[in-house]
Amino acid sequence: MARAITPRSRKVRVLATLGPASNTPGMIAKLFEAGADAFRINMSHGDQQSKVAVIQAIRALEKSHGRPTTILADLQGPKLRVGRFADGRVELAPGATFVLDRDPTPGDAGRVELPHREIFDAIERGARLLLDDGKLVLRVVEHDADRIVTTVEIGGPLSNNKGLNVPDVVVPMAALTDKDRSDLAFAIEAGVDWIALSFVQRPEDLAEARKLIGGKAALLAKIEKPAAIDRLEEIVEMCDAVMVARGDLGVELPPQAVPPLQKRIVETSRRLGRPVVVATQMLESMIKSPSPTRAEVSDVATAIYDGADAIMLSAESAAGDWPVESVAMMNAIGESVERDPMHGDRIRFTVTRPDPTTADALAEAAKNIAVTISAKAIICFTTSGSTARRVARERPSVPLLVLTPKMETARRLGLLWGTHAVHTRDVDSFEEMVAKAKRMALRQGMVKAGDRVIIMAGIPFRTPGATNVLHVVGIIGDELKGFG
Repeated sequence: MARAITPRSRKVRVLATLGPASNTPGMIAKLFEAGADAFRINMSHGDQQSKVAVIQAIRALEKSHGRPTTILADLQGPKLRVGRFADGRVELAPGATFVLDRDPTPGDAGRVELPHREIFDAIERGARLLLDDGKLVLRVVEHDADRIVTTVEIGGPLSNNKGLNVPDVVVPMAALTDKDRSDLAFAIEAGVDWIALSFVQRPEDLAEARKLIGGKAALLAKIEKPAAIDRLEEIVEMCDAVMVARGDLGVELPPQAVPPLQKRIVETSRRLGRPVVVATQMLESMIKSPSPTRAEVSDVATAIYDGADAIMLSAESAAGDWPVESVAMMNAIGESVERDPMHGDRIRFTVTRPDPTTADALAEAAKNIAVTISAKAIICFTTSGSTARRVARERPSVPLLVLTPKMETARRLGLLWGTHAVHTRDVDSFEEMVAKAKRMALRQGMVKAGDRVIIMAGIPFRTPGATNVLHVVGIIGDELKGFG
């Protein structure tokens, strides 16, 4: 029999990337017990077959702990790279001329192949080309259909197949490569809950992925290209969640430009009611060290104070020496920040105005009533999860217990702030709704005798999108008698 896990004491979610340091069943269980609420599988590394056992291990963990667990498959996206060099490596000197062309002949210190026709079509004079994660900077001085002539502004060593970033123009590339389509089909077949789309530049980039997913998973847009900022609201409206992917964003923009953009992306996502994940280098030093720097702790805390739904570990949990400790540190930072008496005021600094709908009006009312009557929880019955997202957007002061008859919905809610989802049978009457809400709150350890809770649901029952009931009820304490 599954043993139920009580809700986390913090509301921000922790998303842990799995990799060589953490992809065994034993390590996945340790990460979960240390505080991981969701797991990211990076499709950029390893083959599909190696992911099967990882997904099975997460589902086995879910069953043994009686708690829906979230899996996010992160697609690689269209990675731009230069070609190969005759000697494997060259040194580019500042001020030198360097040419990128369509000739597949191995390169030298004066030229190299660039196997991406789209860049030749989009590039403009004066644009920058960043190589090897921004370590080298080239400036375009002239170009035609087959050659891009540049001046080296920041030089250094350049070796085979290093990555290329083009921050100053929108490159008209499909957001999904052939590898991504294959990986997406595999992930959907394997039953993952979220698909993350990399290098989104415009809302149209999401259309093909949405069509291929076919409603079988939720879609997360990774914001890591400056071009995406220009159409941020449209992109957020088109997806189910957003990730502030600070790695490539920090390559294509000056480092000092990233913090205000992070705040803008978080604020926009929250205002439009989409879960938002802050990611990349959050506890980077913990790849090799058992403890983080104070600056890293402050960085994580800032994301929590801004009201991010989830904070993510990358190499720290995937390939580092201290994967369990890095998750435990994320958990500890979250708990510490949320104990701050000012935390509630800070996360509500973003104004989330309700849409003119009954569901939004009730979500805002639930938040306010919880404070007025000192309720201990908001209990939400939902099929699609939309009611839970509306309530979470308001950042209520109490936990949100979500009861859903759909396991898919329960799993997807693992990225949503303050939510503890339980997969359970639906109800058919108002009386059954109240009784079940009280029992489930007691079973999850969220309430005790004398507490009050707020219940939200839709009548008629079993009708998605019909939230129209808000009910306050007291816990007597004997509701579990006769129910085991």
